[in-house]
Amino acid sequence: MVTRVEVALPVPLPRTFTYTVDDPAPAEGSRVRVVFAGRKLIGWIVGPGSEERDAGQVRAVERVLDDQPSVTPDVLRLCRWIARYYATPLGVVLRTALPAVLSRSAQRAAPVKTQRRLRLTAELPTLTERESVFGRSRRQRELFEAIEALEGSAAVARLTGPMGFSQALIRGLIGRGLAALEDAPVLRDPFADLPVAVPQSLSLTPAQAAAVASIQSAGTAAQPFLLLGVTGSGKTQVYIEVLREVVQRQGRCAIVLVPEISLTPQTVARFRAHFGDVVAVLHSALSDGERYDAWRTLRRGERRIAIGARSAVFAPVADLGAIIVDEEHESSYKQGEAPRYHAREVAIMRAHLARAVCVLGSATPSLESFENARTGKFTLLRLPERVEGRPLPPVRVIDLRAVPRSQRAGRGILTPALVEAVEDRLRRGEQTILLLNRRGYATFVQCRDCGHVWQCGECSVSLTFHRARRRLVCHHCFHEEPAPVVCARCESSDLSFLGAGTEQVEREVSERFPAARIARMDVDTTSARWSHHEILARVERAEVDILLGTQMIAKGLDFPGVTLVGVINADVAMNLPDFRASERTFQLLTQVAGRAGRGPAGGLVLVQTSLPDHYAIDAASRHDFEAFALREADERREPGYPPHTCLANIVVSGTAESAARTGAEAAAGWSRDRIRTRHGDAVRVTGPAPCPIEKVRGRWRWHFLLRSAERGPLGAVCRDLQHGYELRAGRADLRLVIDRDPVTLL
Repeated sequence: MVTRVEVALPVPLPRTFTYTVDDPAPAEGSRVRVVFAGRKLIGWIVGPGSEERDAGQVRAVERVLDDQPSVTPDVLRLCRWIARYYATPLGVVLRTALPAVLSRSAQRAAPVKTQRRLRLTAELPTLTERESVFGRSRRQRELFEAIEALEGSAAVARLTGPMGFSQALIRGLIGRGLAALEDAPVLRDPFADLPVAVPQSLSLTPAQAAAVASIQSAGTAAQPFLLLGVTGSGKTQVYIEVLREVVQRQGRCAIVLVPEISLTPQTVARFRAHFGDVVAVLHSALSDGERYDAWRTLRRGERRIAIGARSAVFAPVADLGAIIVDEEHESSYKQGEAPRYHAREVAIMRAHLARAVCVLGSATPSLESFENARTGKFTLLRLPERVEGRPLPPVRVIDLRAVPRSQRAGRGILTPALVEAVEDRLRRGEQTILLLNRRGYATFVQCRDCGHVWQCGECSVSLTFHRARRRLVCHHCFHEEPAPVVCARCESSDLSFLGAGTEQVEREVSERFPAARIARMDVDTTSARWSHHEILARVERAEVDILLGTQMIAKGLDFPGVTLVGVINADVAMNLPDFRASERTFQLLTQVAGRAGRGPAGGLVLVQTSLPDHYAIDAASRHDFEAFALREADERREPGYPPHTCLANIVVSGTAESAARTGAEAAAGWSRDRIRTRHGDAVRVTGPAPCPIEKVRGRWRWHFLLRSAERGPLGAVCRDLQHGYELRAGRADLRLVIDRDPVTLL
């Protein structure tokens, strides 16, 4: 007997597909291998199959790959919601929710690393027995007793390596019937040897205690909590106390999301200090095998706390009791490709479905979360002061317009005030952080004679000069070419390298402070495995005097030795053509300012800017989130941007500019007609227009916006586009992207 089942496949088609499988049918969430359009693909059974098609038209599943469903029922239910909300095929969502090896491996079981071990099979409890068995075989007896001391089993590589036993001794022990070889599974855990800090028994501040009590007393159907705490106010300690109740007292499981891979080692060390080896780590810097092993320990219930970046929200934990989203405002929680989910929103939904507690924490919450707290959709909890009563560092704004370039150090990067402050910290043996959220050496190269600027041929952006490699690089498509010596247009050798990046800051700082120990932290210096951890470990050991870098040094780091933070240029992102530009600037300045003054020596923040009167910089200098949030929300009210409006960005791209424009116009027109006939005035269409960055990776991009006061009608229109609109690709290879709740419109 065969049964029809519905299979979700990771293909860009908004439907599932019917196949047959031998009885008894596998449970929902099980992986199967099928033939689809001439290719062998791995899909997931998601329900009973359709009976509408003739039996001769329904193909059979080639192979069932799971004995136990790889997608747990609660994760499958979550993925169904994501597919519907973000208008993405269910198979694409399921592929994202699982370790890569489970979506690629056509084997029945994903690869598990094994280790050759020697295990004792007999006991010799008395001295007489040992002397009788081994006689004069002293080394063989030593081998037996060494394995005995290692709880009866040891890796062969360890025995023959550091411990110095030969293969002949091992064979002899086996020949006596005292031991046997076996292949034992090995857990690939890159954090296993991470130094674990001794947990500090800190007494909670009154505000921390009130926050913990409020969260712990919440019912199982509680609304999300927004923990608004200034930098250094001890939000992590609140998380730990919440998890202590959920994991240790209630015996349930938890998920902790962090926005940056660089934060993971520090977070893991802190949580393992309190909860031991029940903590598993899931993030993209792990190898496929390491990620699969962590996933497997969670799936089996061997570990009960999952910590990681965005995708850890899909951790296969059973009986979920709490989800923590640290630095909930971070844009890195938004997935940049299908499914374009936001981990914060998915975490809220997963907690709701599991009847678990959800805590969102930040010193600078997103305007959407703050609005939800103001209107009562979230419960607002405040931590208004730093732990141990330490003050927030004073922030001094330096107006670059009032400081002539001739008075600045190097090529005008460092003002006298910042130079003097750094010198003072160096004399006192204290540490400094310098932030510039732009990597490379120079932002662009221009010919002084004819004005030519080197552009990327595949993207409508200028190429960035990287001095160490003598290359021009596109930070969108990663195209590289040699740095120019003469202008290709007029053959002039008079070239300007304009706009400073972190590489140039590093050079200027090293020349100005030659005795200082300097570390740079950006994408270029952290591409190697664990390079984030190595740099930050040096800072923690006080082996670095000046840490400079991009936004990855601005958040979550806790170094008491840092007493000075300098922002090289606060205006880098301010004038980007994006509605969140001011919000990002405020968040970045506030977060990096919070790295100063966490120790008893206090701290100081210097912000260099040409826009000292801008409300984002003014509010950041006063550590006043609410003043900024109210002003920014008011600025967005009339254009109709979040938090006042629900938004979807619809992007049409193609290899020809005219085709992309025509395709966007047709899709926008179709959307207007569909909205008029089905939704009245509940959804508005704005555009189309060229994207701010018109061309990326050889594809021209046009977009239009869908706006609605409510999520329901907006979601319906997005699904209409997904299911009902057919984009005529033609020779221009047109593609349509639905980005719901976008974090950027660039």
